[in-house]
Amino acid sequence: MILETGRVCLKIAGREAGKYCVVVKPIDSGFVMVSGPKTITRIKRRKCNIFHLEPVNEKLNISESADDSALENAWKESGLIERLKIELPKKRTREKKEVKK
Repeated sequence: MILETGRVCLKIAGREAGKYCVVVKPIDSGFVMVSGPKTITRIKRRKCNIFHLEPVNEKLNISESADDSALENAWKESGLIERLKIELPKKRTREKKEVKK
């Protein structure tokens, strides 16, 4: 299975090991550009060695020029978030500090 645009992969090495990403575009014979995006899988867009990726049988319908918002929409439309049991990052909320008088 070749790592083409839109292929969903599991990262198996590095600090993001165990998280899913999407191949955005191939760079050369050994590297591809991947993205989560960060709002879905906590992986930011970066160059990645193909030996650090394990391809999954799923593929998203995206173009090489897709930005992170297009990737986010593709994840939501495909239903893979539920099937792969991806836990979405929680949004931080700012708590108001009480002012002492």
